[in-house]
Amino acid sequence: MTKTRERTMGMAGLAGAVLALSLPAPATAAERAGPSALANSGASSVQWKSCPSYSDEVIRSLRVTREQVPAFRTLMKRLECGTVGVPLNHRDPGGRKIDIALTRLAATDKAHRLGALAVLPGGPGQSGYLDPVRSVLNKETAALNERYDFIGFDPRGVGYSTKVACPFSPGAPQEPGALAKEAARKMYDAQIAANQKCARSDPAFLGQLTTDNAAKDLDLVRTALGERQLNLLGLSWGTSLGMAYRSLFPGHTGRAFLDSVAPPWTDLMKHTKGSAQAADRNFGRMATWLSRRDDTYGLGATARQVREQVAKLVRDYDKSPKTYTDLPRPIDGSAVADLAKRISTEWARAGKALAELRTATGTTAPPTVKEMLSGGQMMGTPVPGAPETLNMTMNWAVKCNEDGSRPAFDTAWRAYQQLVKRHPATGRSWGFGGAMCQGWPLPVRQPTLKRGSGSLVLAGHLYEFMSAYDWVLQARRAIGGTVYTVADDVHVSSIRVPECAADVVKYFETGRIDAGCQGSGTPN
Repeated sequence: MTKTRERTMGMAGLAGAVLALSLPAPATAAERAGPSALANSGASSVQWKSCPSYSDEVIRSLRVTREQVPAFRTLMKRLECGTVGVPLNHRDPGGRKIDIALTRLAATDKAHRLGALAVLPGGPGQSGYLDPVRSVLNKETAALNERYDFIGFDPRGVGYSTKVACPFSPGAPQEPGALAKEAARKMYDAQIAANQKCARSDPAFLGQLTTDNAAKDLDLVRTALGERQLNLLGLSWGTSLGMAYRSLFPGHTGRAFLDSVAPPWTDLMKHTKGSAQAADRNFGRMATWLSRRDDTYGLGATARQVREQVAKLVRDYDKSPKTYTDLPRPIDGSAVADLAKRISTEWARAGKALAELRTATGTTAPPTVKEMLSGGQMMGTPVPGAPETLNMTMNWAVKCNEDGSRPAFDTAWRAYQQLVKRHPATGRSWGFGGAMCQGWPLPVRQPTLKRGSGSLVLAGHLYEFMSAYDWVLQARRAIGGTVYTVADDVHVSSIRVPECAADVVKYFETGRIDAGCQGSGTPN
């Protein structure tokens, strides 16, 4: 998943989850064929079990609205939950086994059923266990469950699947203000130590956390479910997983729609550079929008004036960071740049926060500044009994197992300086993040990508920076497919905007799709 401003997500344990009875699961075709068929495929049968039961507080913590809670509970009664045993190392199918947790929400119109549709989660490290329920709660995609079984799963290393946890030792907070070379070197050295400590804590497991292995796990899930093919709905990192699955198992892949497509390469420094360029281009759109509303925001009457004003704010707050009694960290240039890097749905609030920072004099943070920046500084308390939504160890391991850069310090420092210089309004928001995997001692294992001829739609967002639009074009050149262009800057918006989601539903029902949609649009 592309780097954006960092927000820590809660990782609640599972001990508090209370299990409740679910509907009995019917035997799959593979199970009816007998154990020998499953053994020959390398898969185990699905071990069906009771689905978790969640309190209203837990359900609300999963970003379910109060009004949606009854529907969530109704869908949970329909949901089937189980596990499939898979090899830890697919090159050693007779060796250690791990569990992959899966869910299924069966099609409601069985007479006209089209197949199984697997929802591939983002991250890497996000849970997909409840994605079938979320997909039906989303009124824009709910119709797909009439003719498709929705399949959800937790990739290896996540949630209810087998996982491990690296020790996270929070380092000393970075001093506010512009990043000095000496401080950057300390961060670099600390990251080396953390990477080596993590990777060596359980190299046998962590070394197998890769996109290819997650794709191979998914194919064993397909076999255990008795499905000839899986149709794929991939979101964010799920697009990497979808591209790998289609490359490894073209005959087992049906229709595939991949939204906010990841690049067809794994190089974190190159990734950060591409995202930063896209973010600064999108700030140009924001600057134009703000300039047309100069009477409201006072940041400049032209896009150029807005750019210069925001770049000046970055320099001023780096030179003299401001401490507010109601924020845990001072506001410096990186916080200002973070406001300049917002997507169009946040331009109005970000413009107001930037205007407040121009004239702020009090000891407490201006209201919009506090609203927009405190979320990135404060960690929410996990709700007891909540399922894990993001596993940072899996995120860390997949990125570093597949990162082809692992730069030396001088290379990383030079790239950071160039980024800040080229993007004076937004560059500081990225931090010294391109050098994440230096010192990771496990070998690089990049995903498999092969050109194919099956049905594939690659959705790219013209102005997005989390998944830059150019990456979808690169992916098409690498693996084929049809590009679907969304004229917005919002990550994975295709399944939430009615016009776009209608195209997605039509594609899975008919195999046909238009050239694109307008997406979220820009604020009035």
